[in-house]
Amino acid sequence: MSWPEFVDQLGSRLASSLHPVAPQLGDRLIWVLVVAAVVVFGPSWRWVRPVVTVIHELGHAAVGVACGRRFRGFVVSPDMSGHAVTKGRARGPGMVLTLAAGYPMPGFIGAVLIWAAIDGYAALLLLAMIIVLSIALVKSRSLFTAAIVIALWAVVVVMWWRGNEAWNGILVSGLGLIVLLGAWRHLFAVAASRDPKQDPAALAKLTRLPAAFWTLIFAVLIGACSWWAGHLLYDALTQTGR
Repeated sequence: MSWPEFVDQLGSRLASSLHPVAPQLGDRLIWVLVVAAVVVFGPSWRWVRPVVTVIHELGHAAVGVACGRRFRGFVVSPDMSGHAVTKGRARGPGMVLTLAAGYPMPGFIGAVLIWAAIDGYAALLLLAMIIVLSIALVKSRSLFTAAIVIALWAVVVVMWWRGNEAWNGILVSGLGLIVLLGAWRHLFAVAASRDPKQDPAALAKLTRLPAAFWTLIFAVLIGACSWWAGHLLYDALTQTGR
C-alpha cells in the first residue's frame, strides 16, 4: 500500500467513525454474553484481567484529574494488581473521589461499550480508546505496564481499522460484557480481602467510614451500570424479535 492510499483509507476510516450506523446484532448478542461469561469465569480470565486492571487505574487517574489533581503515572504488576499516582491534597473530597473511582469504573466503561456497540458508535469509541491508550502509554511507569498497554493498543487499532459496523458491534459489545462482568469479579475479590492497601480499607482510613460501606457503594454503582447495560441488551433483543 502506497502512502497516498494509506492516507486516503485513514481519512475514509476517520470519516466513517464520525457517522454512526447502528448494526443489526440480533440474537448474536446472546452468544456474545455466553462467550463473555466463559471468558471471565473460566481459565482465560488471567489473560483478560489486565484490561479491567488498566481501566481501574485509569479510572483513578481520570477522576483525580477532574478533581484538580495531577496524574503522574500508573503501574500494573505481573500479579495484575496496580496503582495510579496522582499528586494533590492528601485529604478532602478530591482524594476521596479519586480513591473511590477505581472499582466502579470498569462497570461504567463496560456499560458505555455496550451502549456504543448497540447504537452504532463502536468505531468512534474505539478511536477514543486509541487516544486514551496512547496517553496511558506515556504515563506507564514500568516495562510490564507499557507492554500491557501496547498490546491493548494494538488490539484496539486492528479492531478499528479492520472491522465493519457488524463486527465492531459484536466485538465491542463482547468487550463491554467482559469488562462489566470483570468489574463484579474484581469487587468480589476485594470484598473477601483484608488487605489494608486495598481501596475500601484506604477509604475507611481516610473517611472513618467502614470498608464494608465503601464496598457496598461500589456494588450499588456497578449494579446501576449493570441494570443500564441489561436494559440496553434486552431492548436490542426484543426489538430484533418483532
